[in-house]
Order: sequence, then structure tokens, then C-alpha cells
Amino acid sequence: MTQPNLYSTPDLQGDSPAWMSFIWIAFGLSFFLMIVGVYYLPVDWWIKGYLYMGTMFLTASTLTLSKSLRDRHEHERLVNRVKSARTEQVLSKYGE
Repeated sequence: MTQPNLYSTPDLQGDSPAWMSFIWIAFGLSFFLMIVGVYYLPVDWWIKGYLYMGTMFLTASTLTLSKSLRDRHEHERLVNRVKSARTEQVLSKYGE
């Protein structure tokens, strides 16, 4: 009796449209409010410039970090699937 191959169909469950909307709205709103908050601070222009630069750098590095972590996770999943498929293939040869 053969078992169904669990690795032949990929995991197709994605994020819901409501969740994606929430993420984009939260990101846009927080970024916008940070920019407006810095604009209305009662400080010199060079301090505002420093805060704007910090906001931009923090946002860019957060996006880069999250993409890199996601890429690493997907790579590890792929490697684990390949290893499992190889193990399953070897076991099926000797299990016959």
C-alpha cells in the first residue's frame, strides 16, 4: 500500500484580502502620522531633517529585514521539502 505524496501539491493558503488591507492601511497611516508629527514639531529644520532621515531609514531597513526573513523562510522550506522527498524516495526503494 502506497501513501499519498504530501509534497506533490504545494501549500496554497495565502493571506486574506482583509488582512492585506489592514496591513497596508496600518503601514500607510503610521508612516503618514509620523511625517505629519515631525512636520509640526516646534524645532529647527535640521532636527526635523534628522528625524525624517531616521524615519526613512528605519522604514527601508524594516522592509528589507522582513523581505530577507521571508526569503530565508521560503528557502528553508524548499530545502526541507527536497530533503524529505529524497528520504521518501530512498525509503520507497528499500521498502518494496
